[in-house]
Amino acid sequence: MVIETEILPLSIWLPWGLLYWLAVVGGAAFAAVLVGWLVAALRSGPVAALRMTGRTLAGGAADLVLISPRRVWALSWLAVKESIRRRVVVVFAVFVLILLFAGWFLDPGSNQPARLYLSFVLTATSYLVLLLALFLSSLSLPGDIKNKTLHTVVTKPVRPSEIVLGRILGFTAMGTFLLVIMGLVSYVFVVRGLSHTHTLTGADLQPAEQSAGDQLSGRTSRVHQHRHEVIIDVAGGGRVKMEQGHWHELTIKKSGERSIYQLGPPKGLLVARVPVYGKLHFKDRTGKDAEKGVNVGDEWTYRSYIEGGSLAAAVWTFDGVTEAKFPDGLPLELTIEVFRTYKGDTSDPEDIPGILGSLAVRNPKTGEMVEAKIFTAKDFATDLQFIPRKLQTADGRTLDLFRDLVADGRVEIWLRCLPRAQYFGAAQPDLYLRAHDASFKVNFAKGYLGIWFQMVLVIGIGVLFSTFLSGPVAVMATLGALLGGLFSQFMARLATGEVIGGGPFEAFIRLVTQQNLVSEMEPGLRTTVAQMLDVVMGYGLWAAAAVLPDFGSFSFADYVAYGFDISPVLMLQCAFRVLAFLLPVFVAAYFFLKMREVAK
Repeated sequence: MVIETEILPLSIWLPWGLLYWLAVVGGAAFAAVLVGWLVAALRSGPVAALRMTGRTLAGGAADLVLISPRRVWALSWLAVKESIRRRVVVVFAVFVLILLFAGWFLDPGSNQPARLYLSFVLTATSYLVLLLALFLSSLSLPGDIKNKTLHTVVTKPVRPSEIVLGRILGFTAMGTFLLVIMGLVSYVFVVRGLSHTHTLTGADLQPAEQSAGDQLSGRTSRVHQHRHEVIIDVAGGGRVKMEQGHWHELTIKKSGERSIYQLGPPKGLLVARVPVYGKLHFKDRTGKDAEKGVNVGDEWTYRSYIEGGSLAAAVWTFDGVTEAKFPDGLPLELTIEVFRTYKGDTSDPEDIPGILGSLAVRNPKTGEMVEAKIFTAKDFATDLQFIPRKLQTADGRTLDLFRDLVADGRVEIWLRCLPRAQYFGAAQPDLYLRAHDASFKVNFAKGYLGIWFQMVLVIGIGVLFSTFLSGPVAVMATLGALLGGLFSQFMARLATGEVIGGGPFEAFIRLVTQQNLVSEMEPGLRTTVAQMLDVVMGYGLWAAAAVLPDFGSFSFADYVAYGFDISPVLMLQCAFRVLAFLLPVFVAAYFFLKMREVAK
């Protein structure tokens, strides 16, 4: 899973985003005005068309500026009552029914139970709310026009802009209320589904090996298909090892000569890490700088690989590392891929030896480097490592992390694979500093705010199409815009030729002729025509990707499920993008409704 690693600050993103928005909206507005003038010119002549266009724009500006909040509120309340009449409560009932039966299929004993539960509730909520928003917004106006219930509204002193705005706000209010209730129910469902504890008795403990009787070790009872190893030291303190991404606090009470062991609820399942990412570059097997690591034949080129038993390394450079932020040392989390060229005896998976790796800290200014950790790699699992303040060099010197290895807030972390003929795969987000943890409850709410962003966009698009299309056609158009927005990034890559296998026509030929995606197509008329058509279609795909909102970028389900805090800067960027999209949609919906004959 790939988490966004670098978010531009608003001081950089906002000016460029505003210029891009002005260019797109200005171009679309100019094209719309030009088409309107051409149509009027064909009917009444160019001069009369110019006057008609000017009057239309002036009247539209007046209608948009002179919107009455009182009338908008009344129309919004009508939209809310209409939503209730359309059995919106049924959606909530379906959601509750899904949660009731979800316990049969969600396994709390899975490897990552929190990820499973959170992904499920966020995905289910997103689908239900977006479908509700799609049908409500798309069928509202066409249904009212067909049933002639809108006639009593337009005969009153109500502006078309107020009708459009009232519908958007009313449906948004109803969807927001439903989303809040679903979010609260989802949170309770996740917490209750993951809640468990274990039992531990004195009979479960035995003297630990190599401890001379000073320590006791044992295992807890089996709950949710797992146990925890427990170590009790001579002073009476206890430590519970992590399993399935969590641990439990152990409390030891004395009752005479007998010890009573109590384990608390799970810790570490529902978290919101605040990571600090660094810049990644590689060293090849000779120790020279390289842009990427080696390719081991993996089709997914997200990760590059470093060769074990050589000078190859993956190097992350971190900025802003200060003693005030990390007073005790550097908490690291890494998720690397292990590529084995041999496994030894595979008859028993538990006998397969682990692949050792090393973490070293280097001063980028002086070149001073010390090996900090030797660890056994965990393939595709988050590994927690800690680099302490005091580090021992090979020649016996003791170095202070911040005094000797951090230069002006900058430090390098080197990752190496130790065994020969084995490889570590790494990408930039795979190693980060865990600065601190934010509130999971707030992060959970942010995840639902992302669904709210998507819902508002669907409502705006649905109301727009409903102003000039019939109900079923408006539903299909809104659904098409939603699907196009979900795949907008893919369309942009397809338009710019970044997708392996060529454009749609070339890919279709490869599919029919069973050609692979990498090799060049045979030259000829068929290939030339297909590539020319792909170029033409690329302009359309680029325009669609530029106009449609990227719905995928508003989904924060992966952030919440994988335990990463959603940056406030990212939330602000999404809010600005929603507003920037809804403004031209509102204006366009107003003009379409104004031109439509209703109750005339």
